[in-house]
Amino acid sequence: MRKRSVHDAVLRAVEDAREELVAFTQALIRIPTVNPPGENYDACAQLLGDALAGDGFAIEYLTAVGRQEHSASFPRVNVVARRPGRHTNPALHLNGHIDVVPVGAGWTRDPFGGTVERGRVYGRGASDMKSGIAAARFASLAIARAGIELAGTLELSGTVDEETGGWAGAAFLAETGLLTRPRVDYVIIPEPFGVDRICVGHRGVYWFELTTRGRTAHGSMPFLGVNAIDHMGAVLHRVRTELSPALRLRRTAMPVVPDGARSATINVNSVEGGQVGFATQSPCVADRCTAVFDRRFLLEESVEEVRQELVALIAETWKDIPDLDCSLTDRLLVLPVRTPDGSPAISAAGGAIRTVLGRDATLVASPGTYDHKHVTGIGGIVDCVAYGPGRLELSHQPDEWCDIEELVKATQVLALTILSLIGPTELRLTP
Repeated sequence: MRKRSVHDAVLRAVEDAREELVAFTQALIRIPTVNPPGENYDACAQLLGDALAGDGFAIEYLTAVGRQEHSASFPRVNVVARRPGRHTNPALHLNGHIDVVPVGAGWTRDPFGGTVERGRVYGRGASDMKSGIAAARFASLAIARAGIELAGTLELSGTVDEETGGWAGAAFLAETGLLTRPRVDYVIIPEPFGVDRICVGHRGVYWFELTTRGRTAHGSMPFLGVNAIDHMGAVLHRVRTELSPALRLRRTAMPVVPDGARSATINVNSVEGGQVGFATQSPCVADRCTAVFDRRFLLEESVEEVRQELVALIAETWKDIPDLDCSLTDRLLVLPVRTPDGSPAISAAGGAIRTVLGRDATLVASPGTYDHKHVTGIGGIVDCVAYGPGRLELSHQPDEWCDIEELVKATQVLALTILSLIGPTELRLTP
């Protein structure tokens, strides 16, 4: 009986804070933390820090000085808030990124207006993921307003640069020891996977650069040169007709969404060749061409296998073009990650979803990477899940929005998840 009354009090506290929750989401959206280049991080970190200080948290600002991304013009400022419970551990850390992608074309509303229309809040970051940061704050605030003392430690952070890898953000916190085991037991990242879905990991990513080299000649006599773009075209043809179809047949056991992303994929991000950077082209055979590829690989694939497959493809192209001259350079490597089955973080979020929504949670995995990679890969925290308001398919889109009712429900789920993981034992939930 006590558990039900306490849970009801917390759920009611979230509902009572509905207008505050929306207003804080709007306030976050109205700070244009566009990345790249990383604008207004300090202002957004200060807004979040001031709010959490008012909620009773101890606040620390950590600037990633020394990181390549950090500069005096665009400082990489992270904020970490901590509220101790009766014991140091278990400790739960809720981490959200404050940066958003550039606006792009196609908007019909002010991208940084935080407009509310038809039960939705609009703006860049409304879904990805300033609504999630607001939900994390008000989930913790609802527990405090309900008068509940937590058994463990609760932390919240707003970090930078997730959209460009997170190295000055979540990775920086992990490397400095703040986001690591055994200091932190559980991590929840309120990314926009939806009110009834728990994200348990992501595929791997391997970016590489392929450069082909030829020999320049007069464009009127191309037979006297070797065209590097033609040679790149031969490689691209094999990627399109041989490698890409083979990758589509490989399927992961991870519940990656959407369904097409359960296969391995390869994408050509860019191709650049010839006399790049000149306003007027001169009649020359291209002696250089560079392409950047984005290979998403599965938990079931090894990095060595992924690389060797590419080497074999180039070797086959060599048989057709004996004078092929090319080199492959690594640009980025992120390993796949998956939360272990039976993780308390999955159980707690699943139980909260059942209590709030009256239905079972769906486990999903992300087609792209997010800061889970740093939490586990650097911090060593395996009990990490993503759960938050917003919809994945709206991320990075024009007229991005978050449904207010879903924002409230997700905040209630987060509040009960906090209670289940670090609240008094008698308040724990089961899915």
